[in-house]
Amino acid sequence: MTEQTIQEGKTLALVSYITLIGTLIAFFMNRDSRNPFTAFHTRQALGLWLLQMALGYVVGGFDSWMLTYSFWIFFIVLFLYGVLGALSGKLNSVPILGPFFQKLFASIGQ
Repeated sequence: MTEQTIQEGKTLALVSYITLIGTLIAFFMNRDSRNPFTAFHTRQALGLWLLQMALGYVVGGFDSWMLTYSFWIFFIVLFLYGVLGALSGKLNSVPILGPFFQKLFASIGQ
């Protein structure tokens, strides 16, 4: 991947991590240009947001502050990892879950 491709896709890659709506905006704006850097980070962000919502629903059923704080810290760290990867122009997969998200959402950006 060239440096120019990374620079062109960096803004939308960052937008994809800002709420689920940001992910949708990045997805639809990237449909025409098909930037692989943006597509990579859009897949990561979409996977994180969907997993966060699904697990948040389950964790919300428990009455445990310790579990809730652990849940939020876990996802904040994963999102920061993704944002820092997008800022630095690297294709760093989110630990543990990143390769799964790339396979699951492989059709995004193709």
